[in-house]
Amino acid sequence: MYAPSEAFLILGDGPHSREYRMNKILLAEDDNDMRRFLEKALINAGYEVVSYDNGASAYERIREEPFTLLLTDIVMPEMDGIELARRATELDPDLKVMFITGFAAVALNPESDAPKDAKVLSKPFHLRDLVNEVEKMLAA
Repeated sequence: MYAPSEAFLILGDGPHSREYRMNKILLAEDDNDMRRFLEKALINAGYEVVSYDNGASAYERIREEPFTLLLTDIVMPEMDGIELARRATELDPDLKVMFITGFAAVALNPESDAPKDAKVLSKPFHLRDLVNEVEKMLAA
């Protein structure tokens, strides 16, 4: 298991080397067209994105390497987004979580076990809104 949720790129090895935070996003969305659409928009905005079509596969990946943000649909096969977020934040409490869903009330339900600081972006949304919300979360 890893400790931090942030990956760093070290450029050079001397006293003037530079360190850059790499914002890696794990995307879990079962709708193939939506997943490709979101992935392309985030990559075009400069983010490194790894995507899966179900929560179980995304969880296996997050167990292997750190991510800065989990961007997940709520309603998915095998493991829903709320369970994925709960398990992922147990592994890495600093992981930021954003739900993208047509069922915002589900994520906001206090009994849902969704991480307390999770952001919810309700479908439909404009890609500019998604990128803006991701930027705000990562800057916080």
